[in-house]
Formats: sequence, structure tokens, C-alpha cells
Amino acid sequence: MSTSQGLPEQANSAPDVRGIIAKRDLVVDLIRTACVVLVVIVHVTMVGVAADDQGVRVTSPLQELPWYVAATWVGQVMPLFFVVGGFASAVGWRSTVARGAPSPARDYLATRLVRLFRPAVPLFVFLALGLGVATAAGTPPDLLAEVAFGIGSPLWFLAAYGITQCCVPLMMRLHERAPWATLGVLLLLAGAVDAVRLATGVAEVGLLNLGPVWLFAQQLGFLWADGWFARRSKALLLAVAVAAYALLVPMTSIGLWAPDMLQDLNPPMLPLAFLAIAQACLVQLVHAPLTRLMRTRAALGAVFVLGRDGMTIYLWHLPLFIALNGVALLVGVPFPTPGSGPWWASRVVALVVVLAVALGVARALRWFDRPLPRLLPSADRPSWPVVAVAAVCTIGPAFLVMQLHLSFGVAVIGAVAVPIGVWLLSRTTPARGATRI
Repeated sequence: MSTSQGLPEQANSAPDVRGIIAKRDLVVDLIRTACVVLVVIVHVTMVGVAADDQGVRVTSPLQELPWYVAATWVGQVMPLFFVVGGFASAVGWRSTVARGAPSPARDYLATRLVRLFRPAVPLFVFLALGLGVATAAGTPPDLLAEVAFGIGSPLWFLAAYGITQCCVPLMMRLHERAPWATLGVLLLLAGAVDAVRLATGVAEVGLLNLGPVWLFAQQLGFLWADGWFARRSKALLLAVAVAAYALLVPMTSIGLWAPDMLQDLNPPMLPLAFLAIAQACLVQLVHAPLTRLMRTRAALGAVFVLGRDGMTIYLWHLPLFIALNGVALLVGVPFPTPGSGPWWASRVVALVVVLAVALGVARALRWFDRPLPRLLPSADRPSWPVVAVAAVCTIGPAFLVMQLHLSFGVAVIGAVAVPIGVWLLSRTTPARGATRI
């Protein structure tokens, strides 16, 4: 979902597109797009709406399946998401440094935070208006809170990814000086945070692992960008992946960490770091066939269509899915019993409809997905205090959703603070020594 690895938007210029593609690792785009689609699939199959004589009920058919927990060891792709993000971050950071910006760190942070949070501006406005209208219309508070909780659940990613992006300049320097020591310290910190959380029973302590766990996965992405995984033998990669999964077995069997990898997500816990190791190795094992796949028109077209709007699809798919279910209830569409054969068959239709509507929303909101233009030699990004305030304005509302869950008040805060933060980051100032004409 990061910017530097998004598929080229200038599709009307074939030579330019071919030149850009030739310099890219298209497997990164494929994985990121596949991760977004898999998240949508999980949510579409996890939420079952039953409408009968007993009223409307919401169940989770996916979680009732006997193989569900085992499937999370494969389907929990958020560690891989951050690994891929680390790859893109390393490429973006090095490109920023090579351009010779007056302050590469400020330029990088402004560029990446704007690209991450600008698509969230219309979403927070939409959520504030929708929850405000629902509250004024007298919607039962319990029902509204349950719906808002579901709609807001994906927004944790904005906070977690925003924090890791703010750390990229520092973490890249640490990576270049001592990559393995950095990984080791992050792993120890993640374990220490979990130990304190489990010993004290204070769940909020786990929020500290938004740093070590996701930064660990991001550092693996830096190694990927360096070509470290590509230089390892397949036997070694397979052995490391098997060892990482093998370590997860006792870790999740002693009662400290849940074997359900989705339960280990918020707050993030140590098992996700080992899952990131396994996933990074497995991706490299299939890198060659995935590269061949990305040379086909079908795969390249699918990744181009879905990948360029990946962030918008991710942010909007759950609100749209819940809204579509509400419309279906209002017009009297029959709902099959959740978990039944007809219900599972209907998931294919639901997935196609949600993705199609999300793509339509993404097209309508394309203006909000614009990257910042590159700096002119005479320009610079805002000062560090301004960037710090802007980072709080953008990351803060998503963090509140993660901690307090979505509500009308939190949505209003986001609808006000996120645009302010994006605006502050979008401004430029004269570079040191330059004269404004």
C-alpha cells in the first residue's frame, strides 16, 4: 500500500510503462494486491447476516470451521504486508536521498504520510456524517456501536503503518550499520513487551509492540530490498521457514499466545514476528514462478486494476460491505443461512460486488490518492515541529479508533484532524539559502 511500489499510473504511455516495469520487482505489487484481496475475502466470509422470524443476527461462519485456526497461520498476511512495505520503504528512502532533497527525512515522511492518509480523508468525513445521522435518527446505541466497531476495525493499519513510516529514516540508518543486531534487538523488545503484558495483565502494555513487531517485519523488507533473500539457497530458505513455523507450535501451545494468529494481531504479539520470517522466506521460494506469472497480461492487468487503488479498497471495503447488506435487508433480498452451502456459494458474488463497488468508489475519489509532487531545488518541506504536529494529526485518529473503537466523536476528530495534517504536510517552504521569487 505504499507509494513507491504502486503500479505506474501513466498507462497511456506504453514506452514509459515498459521502462518502469523493467526496473521493478512486480512480485511486490502482486503480493500487496493479493494481500488486500485476501483481507476482503476474510471479512466477506467472516460476517454472516441471518434474517428470519427471530430478527436480524450477525454471526461468524468462518470462525466456526474446524480448520479456521490452522488457516490463520497462512491467511494472516499482515506480517507479510509490513515486509512488503519495508521493501517499498527502502526503495523510497534511497530514492529520496539520491534526489538530494534539503532534508531527506522530512521529504520522505511528508510524501509517505500524505500518500497513506489522504485517501482516509473522505472516509473519516463519511463516517462522521453517517454515524451522526444514525445517532440523530435514534439508532439503538448497542446496534450502532456494534456496526461502528466492525466498520472501524481495519483502521488500526493506518496507525501501525504510519508509525513504522515515521521510523524509516532512523531504521534505515540502523539497518545499514548493523542489520542483524537491529533485528535481534527488535525481537527481544517484542518478547519483553509481551512478557510485561502477560505478567501484569494490562492489555494496553501490548500497544508498545506496535513498534518492535511491525518494525521487525519492516526490517525484513529492507533485507529483501538488499537482495539478501535472493542470494540464499532454496534449501536454506525452506529450512528457515520451517524452523519459524516450528517455533510457533510450542509458543502457541503453552497458553501465553493464542494459536489463532488473528487474535495475536491487536495488539501485535511476538508470534507475528516469526510468521513474518516464514512468509518472507516462502515468498522468495516462489519468487521465480510469480515473476513469470507477472509477465502475463492477465496478471499484470489484474494487479494494475486492483493494486493502484489498494489503499482505498482496504479502507472502504468493510463500510461498503456492511452498507450493501443493509440495503439488501431493506429491499427484501433473501439471505441464506450463514454457514450453509448456498451461503458459501453466495460469498463469491459478495466478493465480486464488494470489489466492484470499492473500485467505483476509488475511481470517484481518485483525487485523494494523488502523491505529493517532487520538490523543486528551491523548495523544502515544512519544519520538523510542523511535520511532528501533522504526524499526530494523521496517525492520532486511527490510533484512537484502534484503542477506543470507532464512534461518532472519534470519527469527527478524524474528519477534522486528518485533513489538517495532510494540508500541513503538503505545504512547501523555501529551501535554506534559496530566495523566493
